[in-house]
Amino acid sequence: MDSITVDQDVYLDSVALNLHSFYSGVEKLFQLIATHLDNNLPTSKNWHQELLEKMSLDVSDIRPAVIHPDRINDLDEFRRFRHVVRNVYATNLLPHRVSGLLQILPELWDQLRVELIAFINFLEHLDESDDKD
Repeated sequence: MDSITVDQDVYLDSVALNLHSFYSGVEKLFQLIATHLDNNLPTSKNWHQELLEKMSLDVSDIRPAVIHPDRINDLDEFRRFRHVVRNVYATNLLPHRVSGLLQILPELWDQLRVELIAFINFLEHLDESDDKD
């Protein structure tokens, strides 16, 4: 194996692990919301996908949607990619797939960040309301 191929493989592995970490962090936030606010963390075989979809829904008298439904498809791409990284790892990492995720990440993160900050503001308002009672 020549040094260019090794360098490319190392780069691809590094990017893949960072993309994996991005989605894992987002999903951890969603798990905390489902567990502590909704009191309802999905438990089915497809719980990761259900959790993602659940975050786009208003939960009556509990919380607003955490993310806009438009985010589901892009985040689901990251969720599926994370599954590949965890279960197959480098043998099936396709450079064009990694590149595609890298291209959508900046805009996705900008939108997601705004939505998460709005959700934090909801939580802070909720906390202030509880303090007044």
